[in-house]
Amino acid sequence: MDSPSSTTRIGTRSSMIDSFRGCGLSGIRIDKEELKRTVSIPEYLRTAMLDSIKQKDVAACQPHLVPAENDVDTPDAPLVVFINSRSGGRHGPELKLRLQQLMGSEQVFDLSDVKPNEFVEYGLGSLEKLGELGDICAKETREKLRVVVAGGDGTVGWVLGSLGELNRQGREPVPPVGVIPLGTGNDLARSFGWGGSFPFAWKSAVKKTLHRAGTGPICHLDSWHITMQVPSGEVVDPPHSLKPTEECSLDQGLATEGELPEKVNSYEGVFYNYFSIGMDAQVAYGFHHLRNDKPYLAQGPISNKLIYSGYSCTQGWFLTPCMSDPSLRGLKNILRLYVKKVNCSEWEPIPVPKSVRAIVGLNLHNYGSGRHPWGNLSPEYLEKKGFVEAHADDGLLEIFGLKQGWHASFVMVELISAKHIAQAAAVRLEIRGGEWSDAYMQMDGEPWKQPMSRDYSTLVEIKRVPHQSLMVSGE
Repeated sequence: MDSPSSTTRIGTRSSMIDSFRGCGLSGIRIDKEELKRTVSIPEYLRTAMLDSIKQKDVAACQPHLVPAENDVDTPDAPLVVFINSRSGGRHGPELKLRLQQLMGSEQVFDLSDVKPNEFVEYGLGSLEKLGELGDICAKETREKLRVVVAGGDGTVGWVLGSLGELNRQGREPVPPVGVIPLGTGNDLARSFGWGGSFPFAWKSAVKKTLHRAGTGPICHLDSWHITMQVPSGEVVDPPHSLKPTEECSLDQGLATEGELPEKVNSYEGVFYNYFSIGMDAQVAYGFHHLRNDKPYLAQGPISNKLIYSGYSCTQGWFLTPCMSDPSLRGLKNILRLYVKKVNCSEWEPIPVPKSVRAIVGLNLHNYGSGRHPWGNLSPEYLEKKGFVEAHADDGLLEIFGLKQGWHASFVMVELISAKHIAQAAAVRLEIRGGEWSDAYMQMDGEPWKQPMSRDYSTLVEIKRVPHQSLMVSGE
């Protein structure tokens, strides 16, 4: 074992408990009409938001301004829902219809029709505009508004990223977010008490979820900004959350070991759960392409997990010591790792263990469908290693390594902890190809294949976003 743990928990058991916890079977009966009065936004405001979004013009809301003498009650807990109706198997469209019945169709946005950034710019903008014109109900609705996301971790991250623009624009308050878990892993949902899977008794659970989303306490979540600089000419197929950028904000105070080309391409993005490099990302990349090529194989979370497990066995991870292919050797061959510890301005080089074939920077407790690879470490061990107890809002990433497949398997069923490497307030990776032609990376479940240069370094830098995201606790 890599470290002592205060308790030994079996991952499948904890995942099952999380799933039942997400079913909302708490004995509370929610009256449908009372719920509708609590969460429904007045019809004229719903129409104003929808018109502004459709016309992509905040001013489109002005015809809906209600005179000051017409008093309209503000709902106690106004909600809007974003739903990825393609998630959750066949339940996606049914859930969308159920939500529309409970709170009005204009408050339920299908992500295939309305993007989160459009809602932030035009939907919320219309409420702000009406508030400036003297509409008290619009002003109070904007201040009280909360958001529910029905989808997987990627969908939740997409919405959180769009809402994060409000901080940068000075448009506060930022609505907190609750979750209806429809994805495969749902680690964000698990971490904030919303359960790990779509509940069996989903029709009654939807009412309880909306009630909790409107009344639950607010929690804080760190988000992490990633900047990647690659040699110009190297083609990268970035995930949705990684965008090209003209400006590169890498820390210039740290010298590189390898050479840097005159021309580079830069990318940036934000993640909330984890960033990883190595064989776990390689397996995820292959699985995603397999699922896209043969979508009939993946009909839901259970089948996804079975296919993922089977696919990982074909990638050589379990027989790595017997393989001669350089792509199956340890990351030490291509990677230099540097971290900044809390309250420290200097970069510190961290040795990459020779046996490690995947490195993960984890923000949440949950990883890989509710597993806890960092473990529940004893106070004595934390003190010995110079670590602190991990939290989602502590400004730190937990950096750990996974070795060959057998080690990773024991970690994922929580018989042992992962290989503890560091806790970091910022992370810098310098990657150079050597015998490697590609490196595999992923963040929040979105993998990509990054071509490596033999002569020039690729740089990846991770720093905490100054403003934390707001989540609603489902517990």
